[in-house]
Amino acid sequence: MLFDAPDFDAHEGVHFFDDPASGLKAIIAVHSTHRGPAAGGCRWWTYVDDEAALTDALRLSRGMSYKNAMAGLAVGGGKGVILKAGHGPKSEALLEAFGAAIDSLGGKYVTAEDVGMSDADMTVIARKTKFVSGLPVSGGAAGGNPGPSTAQGIFLGIRAAVRHKLGKSDFAGVHVAIQGLGSVGGGVAERLAAAGAKLTVADIDEARAARMAASLGATHVTVEEITRVSADVFSPNALGAVLDADTIANLDVAIVAGAANNQLATPADGARVKARGILYAPDYVINAGGIINVVAEYLGDGDADAVAARIAEIEPRLAAIFAEADASGRTTDAVADAMARKLIGR
Repeated sequence: MLFDAPDFDAHEGVHFFDDPASGLKAIIAVHSTHRGPAAGGCRWWTYVDDEAALTDALRLSRGMSYKNAMAGLAVGGGKGVILKAGHGPKSEALLEAFGAAIDSLGGKYVTAEDVGMSDADMTVIARKTKFVSGLPVSGGAAGGNPGPSTAQGIFLGIRAAVRHKLGKSDFAGVHVAIQGLGSVGGGVAERLAAAGAKLTVADIDEARAARMAASLGATHVTVEEITRVSADVFSPNALGAVLDADTIANLDVAIVAGAANNQLATPADGARVKARGILYAPDYVINAGGIINVVAEYLGDGDADAVAARIAEIEPRLAAIFAEADASGRTTDAVADAMARKLIGR
């Protein structure tokens, strides 16, 4: 039963869409509308089976509720996933069908881009629904591709963690191992290199990793090696569930701070990280920059400068979580979860 799924967590709605004409198979999960419409991107991904797609949708949706609440946004949390298996490139018909699916929910869910999606895709989806953000913008307006905003928040969050754990106010000589060099991870790498950090990078596209390493003066390793690199910070910026019993045991870092969603594979893994003496920056707190940007676009609430100011609040917000965890003896993820659940009335 769906209601017994470990990640169901009293979702307000879980919606399944199947449009044979376009080939669309999608899930939209609405975790909470306590603070407003459920906002969260759409992911285009290949899953091993339908159950894996559902689990991803549920976990990501709940994470968006927590992320949006902790960022102080007047929206709830939800997520869309489109099952990629069997498809070639995304067709406009498929994207329009997804837009129609969103519209059928009457505004309960607002989408934007996530893994595998782009701002150009959002313009196609917007033909069928007004409940979409992350559209192309210009002239200092909020919105557009959320990747750079997410990367900026990650950079600031790593700085907060470095200050708390290492007692350093800058990145000079700080070694960061970066997993994933897409639009977010690549932006994080560029910002850290400019700030004087030493970088080791990895990406599933090894040619991309080699190019970026050359351009930034970094070292590149394989994706299998990156979690074993001896560094100050491990920054996961690819897909989730990277922190499990095996990888945590192999980590040789003082800090984990990155953009990947749902980094902890199980609820027990936060305690495993803490037991290793590693400081963990809760993912949905540190990676909120992108949603801050697209929500400002959707609500018409401020320009790019206002978005930048809100993203800057990620740094002191993490500092407060770290301090509370130290004072209470709890894990940082438990502290953040308790704060977020209170904010969404749970």
